[in-house]
Amino acid sequence: MEIISISIDKDTLSELVTIQKNLGFKSRSKLLRATLNSLLNEYRIMESLKGHIDSVFVMTYRESEKHNISDLLHKFEDSIKTVVHQHHVGICLEVLIICADAERIRELFALLKKEKGVRSVSCSVL
Repeated sequence: MEIISISIDKDTLSELVTIQKNLGFKSRSKLLRATLNSLLNEYRIMESLKGHIDSVFVMTYRESEKHNISDLLHKFEDSIKTVVHQHHVGICLEVLIICADAERIRELFALLKKEKGVRSVSCSVL
């Protein structure tokens, strides 16, 4: 097994330790490996998509980032068929129904994953 190093701030490390204990992982390394495996599986699923796809994106982001997210989503208005938006204490939740070619789905997913204001994004393929 290879060893890698990462740098994280104290607050993130504290949260990571809490999650480790609450989920019962024996080490931070095991928790991070599980997290990386989840990301890899998500990536593999995205890469395997072909043709026309109907999907549901669920995303959360800081309300202060709503204009950036809105600008990003406007570039995909041809593919976004339905939007449900909910506010909760400084956080926005959006559920998007997206009908598009697999490449367009991957493009939006990658942009949202990289967007700093996005807290979480998941995609389910119908």
